[in-house]
Amino acid sequence: MTRVFGVEVADELKGIVREPAALFFSIMMPVGFFALFVSLFGSQPAGAVPAGTAMVATFGAYGVLAVTLMNPGIGVSRDRDRGWLRAKKVSPVPVGVTLAAKVTAALAYAVGLLVIMSILAEFNGTLVASVPQLLRVCVVLLLGALPFALLSLAVGFQARPNTTSAVLTAFLMASAVVSGLWMPLSILPPVFTVIAQFLPTYHLAQLALAQINGGAAMMHAVVLAGMTVITAAFAAVSYRHAKS
Repeated sequence: MTRVFGVEVADELKGIVREPAALFFSIMMPVGFFALFVSLFGSQPAGAVPAGTAMVATFGAYGVLAVTLMNPGIGVSRDRDRGWLRAKKVSPVPVGVTLAAKVTAALAYAVGLLVIMSILAEFNGTLVASVPQLLRVCVVLLLGALPFALLSLAVGFQARPNTTSAVLTAFLMASAVVSGLWMPLSILPPVFTVIAQFLPTYHLAQLALAQINGGAAMMHAVVLAGMTVITAAFAAVSYRHAKS
């Protein structure tokens, strides 16, 4: 089963690169946005650290979500459109293995994005964080991405590929702006700060940021844990009622 899982992961890794839309929106766009924003605002103060360092956490959250929120759901929707669910019912490979491979492949690309963003911040001279801090940011973002990957799968089980892509893109872009993943909430209208408190994307970014600036983390972790339970149940129900 381990070998089968490895083959599935390798296939999913190739699939993301082969798909132009996924390659652009999930990898090239987050890196491009980060490079632009860190060059413009990276040297400005953001609490105890430069903005370029804080962006590794906040923009890193956006980059991780761009991969883990978009790709598993869109992949499942396309596979389902081609009769994937019917084939899996008679396949010796369990559905869970294939779904885990889709999420694992997305997480692998997410790690790459975080490494690239850290390197760009270092080259820009605005990275003030130790290796252990950066590793904690990486671990937090990868674990915190799980509920979003489950949400992605849930949408993919129910919607057609184009609809899945539209729904997930709209959620990602709106959340990125309102949660302060691109720009600090302090420079946005006050209403954004109020709305952000109710968005899991905000709590993911703040949990990652806490690994750098030492801020409070427990509440953000609890919110994400609760969302994981909810999205896991949502994904399970969505799969059970999915149309093959």
